[in-house]
Formats: sequence, C-alpha cells, structure tokens
Amino acid sequence: MRKSISPLRSVLALSATAALPVALAAPAAAVSGISVSTTGSSVSVVTSACTRINGSWGTAALLTSSQASFAQGRQVALSGTTVSQSAAWSGVSPGTYTVVVVCSSGSTAGSQAVIVSAGSAPTLSTTSRPLPTRPVPVQPAPARGVNGGLGGTVRDYGPLTLGIGAALVGAGAVTAAWCLRRRSKPTRP
Repeated sequence: MRKSISPLRSVLALSATAALPVALAAPAAAVSGISVSTTGSSVSVVTSACTRINGSWGTAALLTSSQASFAQGRQVALSGTTVSQSAAWSGVSPGTYTVVVVCSSGSTAGSQAVIVSAGSAPTLSTTSRPLPTRPVPVQPAPARGVNGGLGGTVRDYGPLTLGIGAALVGAGAVTAAWCLRRRSKPTRP
C-alpha cells in the first residue's frame, strides 16, 4: 500500500527548509548597522542606518579601551547621502578601538571593535643585479579589504529585504516541489 503525504505538509516542509538559511543569517546581519575598516593608521566607518535631521546625519566616535562613553572618544560628524554615510579618522596609533555611530535622531546605528596595527616600513636591500630601466607598476591595496563571508557586504540589509528574499526562496521551493510532484504522477491514458 502506498502512503501519500499531503501536499500541504510537503509545501510547509519545503518552505521551512528554504527559509532556514535566511532565518539563520538574519540575526548576524542585524547585529551591527556599521562597517569599519582600517588602512595603515586610518580608520573609517560606513553606515546606511542614519537619516538626515536638521542638516546632520549624526556623529561617529573612536574610543580607546580606557574610554567608557561616547563623549570621551574622538568624534567626527558623518557625511554622505541617503544611501551611505561615512566618517574617518587619520593618524590613529596602533591599538584596539571601538567605533560607535550615533545618528542625529539619537539612536545608535552600531558599534564595532577594530584593531589598528603598526604599519611596517618597507625595507630596502642591495642586490648585485642591475636595476630595471623602466619602473615596475605597483598595484594599490584594496581600501576596504576582502568582503567575504557572512555579513561581508558593503551594506547591511534590513528585515524587509531579508523577508522578501525569504519569500522568493520559498516561492521557488514550492514551485520546484509542485513541478516534481506533477512529474512523479503517472499519466492517465
């Protein structure tokens, strides 16, 4: 005797399976609404969480490990557009810092720890071979580093975007299950 599974149960199981990766990734993306990067002795932060109020996007602060509040840190006003706001600090000495972004509405866009490494000066060595007659091009290092892995996008996406993505994945899974189910049924003469 053939045991049949109700189509509603299969649709629910496939939808839950398709939505699981999106649900697991959502908390990681929502942890911080900022992206911090370092290049040499410069630290920069980018966010898209702030809105402009009275001509101001908000303020970012760079806190050392001994500073406890936002007011004690090196503060810089955010600049940018409705898509992206940013701030930068230069001449930062090596150490561990915390970057905090507070929007002009008073809400905190996020905070993130960052480590500034001591830059190493290039060393020159003498060789017995002649120097090249033409200069060798040097490729600049990427300003933001590699944006791979979980949360490695330039912009954090909100719950609405993740929900729409989950709905599209679920609709695709339901459609695939429906097509496979129709193919498995024998055709009637």
